Amino acid sequence: MSSAGNASRAATETDPVSKPGVIHDTAKRLGAWVDRLIGLASMILGLSVLAVVPVANLLSLGYLVEASGRVARSGKLSDGFVGLRKASRLGQILGGIWLVTLPLRLMASLASEAAIAAPSSPKAGKWHLAYLAVATLTAFHILWACLRGGRISCFLNPAPIQFFRWIQSETHPMVSLTRATTYLRSLRLGLYLTTGFRAFVGAAVWLLPPTLTLIVASQLEPGPAAILSLVGGLLLAYVAVMLPYLQTRVVTERRFAAMFERKAINNLFKKAPISYVLSFFFLVLFSLPLYLLKIELTPREVAWLPSLLFVLFIFPARLLIGWTVYRAHREDPNDYWLMRWIGRAGLVPLGLAYTLILYLTQYLSWQGPWSLLEQHAFLVPAPLL
Repeated sequence: MSSAGNASRAATETDPVSKPGVIHDTAKRLGAWVDRLIGLASMILGLSVLAVVPVANLLSLGYLVEASGRVARSGKLSDGFVGLRKASRLGQILGGIWLVTLPLRLMASLASEAAIAAPSSPKAGKWHLAYLAVATLTAFHILWACLRGGRISCFLNPAPIQFFRWIQSETHPMVSLTRATTYLRSLRLGLYLTTGFRAFVGAAVWLLPPTLTLIVASQLEPGPAAILSLVGGLLLAYVAVMLPYLQTRVVTERRFAAMFERKAINNLFKKAPISYVLSFFFLVLFSLPLYLLKIELTPREVAWLPSLLFVLFIFPARLLIGWTVYRAHREDPNDYWLMRWIGRAGLVPLGLAYTLILYLTQYLSWQGPWSLLEQHAFLVPAPLL
C-alpha cells in the first residue's frame, strides 16, 4: 500500500500536466492568443469602416503605410500588426455594448408596437416608462463596464459590490480620467492621420499627371487618343512600380521629401530585385478584386463590405512591401547584377499589366474614365466612394 502510494505521489510530482502552474500558463497563453485574434478582427473591421468615411479614411491609409514602415525598420512581419491589444479592447467594448443593449432594443420594439396599437392607453405609457428605466440602467452599466477596463467579462458581470467601493473611493474620478486619457493617447490617431495625409498627397502628386492624361485621352478622337493613352500608360507604369516603396520610405525616414527620392528606390531595387518584383506582384494581384466590384455602384450603407475585402488583401501586400525595403537596406548591390536583369524582365511587364488593367476598368465602372482616379493599391482605401 505504501509503495503504491509513494509511486502515485511520485508520478503526480513528475507529471508536468498536473502542476497548477502549467495549467495556469496554458490558460494564460490561450487567453493571449484569443485576445490577439479579437484584436486582429477588430482592427480589420475598424479599418474597413474608416475607409469609407471622408477624412477618417486617411487613418486607414495611415495605418497600412505605418505597418509597412515598421516592418521595413525591423524586418519582422509581426511588427506590422500594430496595436492589436488596443484594438481588442475597443472591439470588446463595442461587442459588449451590442450585447447588453439587446434587451433594450427588444423593449424599444415592444414599446413602439404598444404606442402604435393604442397611443393614449395606460399600457403604452407604462411601456414607455419601463423603456426609459431600462435605458438609464443600461447606460450606467455600459459606463461602469468601460471604467473597469472594457473587457467583455466586465459587461457580463455588473459587479455591484465593486461599484459601491469605487464610489466611496476618493480618487476614483481622477484615476478613471487618467486611464481614459492614456488609452486615447496610446491609439496615436494623430500619427496615423498625418502619415495617411502625407502618403495620400505624395501619391496624388505622382499619379495625377499620368491619370489625367488617360482621362483627357478618353475624350479625344481615336488617333490622338491612342497616342495620348500610350504616353499616359507608360508614365503610369513607371510611377506604379515605385510608388508603394516611396510611401513606405516616408515612414522609415519620417520625411515627406522621401516621397520624391526616386534614386533611393532605384538603389533599393538593385539590392533586392527579386523581393521587389514579388512584393509588387502581390500588391497588384491583391488590388485587382476591388476593380470587379466597381461595375455597379454599391449602396452607401454597405460600402464598408467591399472595403473589408480591400483591407484583407492590401494589408498583407503592404507588409511584403516593408519586408522588401528591410532586405534592401541590408544587402550589397554588387552581389545581384544578374538578379537585377531578371528583376527588370519581370517588373516591366507587371507595371504595364497594372496600367492596362486600370485602363480597361473605365469601360466597366459606372464612373467611366473618372474611375481611373480610384487606384486602390496606392490611394485612400475608399474604393467605391
